Amino acid sequence: MGKGAPILLLPFVLFLTSHSTPASAAMKSYLVVSTDPVSVLSASIAGLTGSFKTLHVFDEIKGIGVHIDDSWAQALQNLPGVVAVIQDRLCKVHTTHSWGFLGLETYDGKAADGWKNAAKFGEGVVIGNVDTGVSPTSESFRDDGLSVPRWWRGRCDAGKDTTFSCNKKLIGARFFNAGIQAENFLDQGPPLDKTDLNSARDYDGHGSHTLSTAGGGFVTGASAFGHGSGTAKGGSPRARVASYKACYAPGCSSLDILAAIFAAVADGVQVLSLSLGGPATDYAADLMALGTLYAVNNGVVVVCSAGNSGPQPGSVSNLAPWMLTVAASTMDRDFPAYVTFGNTTIEGRSLSDGTQPARQMISGDKVNAANQAAENSTLCLAGTLDPAKVSGKIVVCTRGVNGRVEKGLVVKQAGGVGMVLCNDASTGDETIADPHFIAAVHCSYSRCRDLFKYLQSTESPVGHITAVDAELGVKPAPVIAYFSSRGPNTITPQILKVGLASLSTPRTCSVFLEIIILIGWQPDITAPGVDVIAAYSEEVPATDLPFEDRRVPYNMISGTSMACPHVAGVAGLIKAKYPGWSPATIKSAIMTTASTVANDYSQFQDETGGAATPFSYGSGHLNPVPALDPGLVYDTAPFDYANFLCSLKPTQTQSLNLLPVSLPFLLPQIIHFNSNPFKCSLGAPFRPENLNYPSISATCISGSTTVRRRVTNVGAESSTYTVSVVQPAAGVKITVQPSTLSFGRVYEERSFTVKLEVYNPAAAADYVFGSIEWSDGDGNHRVRSPVIATTKCT
Repeated sequence: MGKGAPILLLPFVLFLTSHSTPASAAMKSYLVVSTDPVSVLSASIAGLTGSFKTLHVFDEIKGIGVHIDDSWAQALQNLPGVVAVIQDRLCKVHTTHSWGFLGLETYDGKAADGWKNAAKFGEGVVIGNVDTGVSPTSESFRDDGLSVPRWWRGRCDAGKDTTFSCNKKLIGARFFNAGIQAENFLDQGPPLDKTDLNSARDYDGHGSHTLSTAGGGFVTGASAFGHGSGTAKGGSPRARVASYKACYAPGCSSLDILAAIFAAVADGVQVLSLSLGGPATDYAADLMALGTLYAVNNGVVVVCSAGNSGPQPGSVSNLAPWMLTVAASTMDRDFPAYVTFGNTTIEGRSLSDGTQPARQMISGDKVNAANQAAENSTLCLAGTLDPAKVSGKIVVCTRGVNGRVEKGLVVKQAGGVGMVLCNDASTGDETIADPHFIAAVHCSYSRCRDLFKYLQSTESPVGHITAVDAELGVKPAPVIAYFSSRGPNTITPQILKVGLASLSTPRTCSVFLEIIILIGWQPDITAPGVDVIAAYSEEVPATDLPFEDRRVPYNMISGTSMACPHVAGVAGLIKAKYPGWSPATIKSAIMTTASTVANDYSQFQDETGGAATPFSYGSGHLNPVPALDPGLVYDTAPFDYANFLCSLKPTQTQSLNLLPVSLPFLLPQIIHFNSNPFKCSLGAPFRPENLNYPSISATCISGSTTVRRRVTNVGAESSTYTVSVVQPAAGVKITVQPSTLSFGRVYEERSFTVKLEVYNPAAAADYVFGSIEWSDGDGNHRVRSPVIATTKCT
């Protein structure tokens, strides 16, 4: 649905690229994009030097990924027809109960009607995953009663792995490794594993976990080390899935990621999940932004993780407005364990499989081996404990330096029978449920203070550890995960949602400083990303510790990587119910129906227990059931993205003039334009703040400003919506005109304006938050858009 129009990728690359790279003797990898065919571009490069290697060919955008001496970078930019030279960079990869927490099933496991009947568990949709590969033998990818869609164009590339095969559930698997293997791309580290490089199989576990979370089938009795047992499944358990391996132990080449994205689009993927990314960067250096724009223009819903660099402000990645960027939060399930000493019991967390009866307890600083300092033994570092002092005891270790699970192994090897892992002041109250080798519990700094007081108060301290199974109904939930990356955008402070800083001439900078209205902020939404149980690869140990030898079919992992495929799975459900909906429409349905209160009806909290803001949760928490029936949606057509990008370029008379540039690919919805290249308008300029985004932001406000939005009716044919406004706490007043919108048919559009008026500049000097919400007469639909505003300009 939505308006069809031409869309241009080469101008996007052209006006965003004004970089040059200093000459050097090092070999580096670049994407080179031209207005000429790939054959002509390749011949032009060969005319410069014969010492280059073609890594990937991108016919869709007339581009080549090349590995070439860095000293030729400027010469590449000067070749006839070349519009962009973008250096490759290293990116990193960023359940049983979660779907019940999200409302798709009851606590006794019964599927909600919308999940089972309306969306048919994602039947007919293909979900792709760019990650570390897939374990084809996982029970999550059984093909019971399934068939391959007739229109599917993908393939199963086993490489040199003769035992790898696909089926009617896992209908495609491919791998891309030219970029990661390029000389000098990886500065240091162990050599790449050739077995891993030459197979679509998952030798990490991350890819199997994320793909099964999005589209894995029903598997009863799944658990993580015996904890959290239940039926594992993805958000779209009847969807077909395809794996695109572009990530390996050291990370992912952005050229390989770009090749994987283009392959997924060509194969027929409808939803693409990318739980990976790098530090936020301008679009001219971000091949993921380029590739995902291409995917969205071809009707593919793109979902990305926000990054694991929180809680630092401005740490969010994957900033492009056509991506649906996902933060991580907790669910109402925990894995508690308890340590009892004296007359006190404190709670911690653990996946330990044992309960340790009363034993003598001792602090790690009291059991140091000969010639070992107490500050080392208190950390339970390898070789620092004296077995004569540890044998048969529960040892209290302090978090830090070595791994949490490794500390337990050190205690076990010294003859200890249990471990209490205590945070220090720097690690605070954040605890992790780990699969320890002995009975163990991880406790917060505040709770461990009582334990240390007890240890110092008696000569013969005694305690015991009690492990229990998963606890449900924990409140409050969700809570924003401590590691989840936060907004705003630090690339260009004036643009929170979109980071454009590539046009660096003084004249260009002055143009960008005039763009003071924002279209949104990152992340877009939050979803379960803490302690998520999903499929894992039994090709690798259960943890990344060097001494680990356990293999598990299902594992529990935390990260925005785990949150991302939850949203991708729900996008698959919406696509199954509404096959004709555009990526932007599906994104809007997810964002505008998100919940904004915890399960105890309180405001969302962050990891400190304080109030969270949209910089950590975006529009709110994923809420799948209403997302399947959103009522109104904010649609954004490729035409809108093209005009948005045009609006951020310099004036038409400057040296980076975009007109005319030939179009490297055409979308189905622009056939009626007779295949003419898209051109930036010479008429009234498009205002970037008017990109039809489901959230609204403004910075550097002086007086007032007004933004425009349009909504499309996807509910009842005849309906009327009334707006309600939650005003910011201080400083800015929000006014919406008109206050009611009436519709007489499905897919009818209505427009409205939102005026942001500063009445107290000092109060609005910091970011202030409000919202607008459209609701119909019977209350079945509530369409909410967050609003953020500030008078600050930086």
